[in-house]
Amino acid sequence: MDKKKRIKELVEILNKAAKSYYVDAVEIMPNIEYDKLYDELLELEKETNVVLSNSPTQNVGYEIAGELPKKAHESPMLSLDKTKSVEDLREWLGENKALLSWKMDGLTIVLTYRDGELAEAVTRGNGTIGEVITNNAKNFQNIPLKIEFKGELILRGEAIIKYSDFKRINDAIEDATAKYKNPRNLCSGSVRQLNPAITKSRMVYCNIFNVVKADGIDFENSKAKQFEWAKNEGFDVVEYKFTDSKSIADDIAEFESKIESNDIPSDGLVLLLDDIALGERLGSTSKFPRNAMAFKWSDERQVTKLKYIEWSLSRTGLINPVAVFEPVELEGTTVSRASLHNVSIFEDLMLGVGDEISVYKANMIIPQVYENLTKSNTEKVPDTCPACGSHASIKQDNESKVLLCTNPDCQIKHIKQYALMASRDALNIDGLSESTLEKFLSKGFIKNDSDIFKLDRYKDEIVNMEGFGRRSYEKLMAALEEAKHTNVARFLYSLGINGIGSANAKMIAKYFDNDIDKIITAGKDDLLEIEGIGEVLANSIVDFFKDSKNIENVKSLREVLIFEVEESAGSDSFAGKVFVITGSLEHFTNRNELKELIEKNGGKVSGSVSSKTNFLINNDTTSNSSKNKKAKELGVEIISEEDFLKLLEE
Repeated sequence: MDKKKRIKELVEILNKAAKSYYVDAVEIMPNIEYDKLYDELLELEKETNVVLSNSPTQNVGYEIAGELPKKAHESPMLSLDKTKSVEDLREWLGENKALLSWKMDGLTIVLTYRDGELAEAVTRGNGTIGEVITNNAKNFQNIPLKIEFKGELILRGEAIIKYSDFKRINDAIEDATAKYKNPRNLCSGSVRQLNPAITKSRMVYCNIFNVVKADGIDFENSKAKQFEWAKNEGFDVVEYKFTDSKSIADDIAEFESKIESNDIPSDGLVLLLDDIALGERLGSTSKFPRNAMAFKWSDERQVTKLKYIEWSLSRTGLINPVAVFEPVELEGTTVSRASLHNVSIFEDLMLGVGDEISVYKANMIIPQVYENLTKSNTEKVPDTCPACGSHASIKQDNESKVLLCTNPDCQIKHIKQYALMASRDALNIDGLSESTLEKFLSKGFIKNDSDIFKLDRYKDEIVNMEGFGRRSYEKLMAALEEAKHTNVARFLYSLGINGIGSANAKMIAKYFDNDIDKIITAGKDDLLEIEGIGEVLANSIVDFFKDSKNIENVKSLREVLIFEVEESAGSDSFAGKVFVITGSLEHFTNRNELKELIEKNGGKVSGSVSSKTNFLINNDTTSNSSKNKKAKELGVEIISEEDFLKLLEE
């Protein structure tokens, strides 16, 4: 091997990956792979004595990008040297005391306070020059804007987005390709926004990990005293504990036990000398400070055999490879699957059925394939969609190749419609969530609506699917059997006709005497006779039933469903009356139960108070809530549940 040539290759690969990660907030290489290549480069530089000027072992960070103002840091912000060995930490620590804390995985921020107010916030940037994000920092969730201390204070902290908030934000994004890959990427973009309102909505937190300067404060030569002082000033500091060479192994194990429950993204631990003066005497190298060391989790790896590659279709048409292998124990749990993310990673691994592969859990949580020991390269990228059989094509997406279904009518792309059909107000199929539907659709189990009720054809496959089992399968079959018994209103709503909700589906069904054939053949003028149905909805219904595909779909569903006429438990006593429900309930399980009772008696339920509202139901009739205020302004009568029940009896 030409070692100098390899050094050039590694520098280019690592710089490209790091620039993508730190500047563009796009991860093109797993952390474990980056670390492996970095260690290889470091070893080659030692062997050859050749160090390139742009080597990542010499430079800290990468040039920043964006339109935010730039500012140079007073002192360079260096990275931490790292190890995966507890013994290395013990040896480095010697007889000294230290603080062990989470190594937070976010964006480092420098905060400056003057005269007791936040004066400036700057990102780490390239370690020498950062971006000024003061207005955004003022919208973080936990940074004090004013503090008691009036001298100049400079702090370093990590801006993070918690896992729970990351999930909430991603769940609200329908397009799978637009979802954020990890909390760090989301945090990077959120902190560097030009619009502070976006930063505020993303729920960014900042936890302090270093007090750089605090004029006139004696910290008694202790980093721990710095942390405690910062806490007293109103800052959140990173979770930490005292440790020494005797207890370091047990203390690391204690942190490891908290990984799964820790809501703050972390990719390891930091060991920081408590003795401030000692840390200053030790100084730093051109890249690393000598008063701290990072500990990265030593990933437990197991060798197993690849059973097959599953090509899983997402609702956006992306077809992602998943490695399915013989089960192994990793970090205390049994795993048998690992996402390969995209075609580029799949091709790099050169996989084949029966290959011996090494697997691990990234950050002790997410199963990943580390390497392929056999590299038979017999598995190929499919050219058809696993769900619909249409042509699948490879396209370039930033730095990676991805596989896409080209069929705009592929069933999985209509997953929202299937989820609507399974929802409580429609056919009410318990246990058929969007994630479950996505699995079934990606495997081609469902090609039209009625196939939902024929899933027993795939019993063996479903029982052996991840997250399923015989009991889950039997519960789903029972739910499907129960859902077959429905009524015309639920059925009409389940079809997903544009603009038709649960309430007007009930009105339409009632008007046409629960006769689905009358609804299918109804003309626009017929529909306009129904109170609450205007031209837009009438046209929507007529157009839907003109489509031959929709008629065929309705026909196939009618063959498996059993329509029952829902007996009315009420009258028309609330005909023409509009109700709004707010606050907690005492006599009804939930608002839907009360809503159904109102509708059975001819009334309507709206979500907001308007001039058309007749009654606002609120047990706290005297409260100053926004709906109560609105009702009083418009002269709408506010009644309690007791009042409502009396109205019902009249």
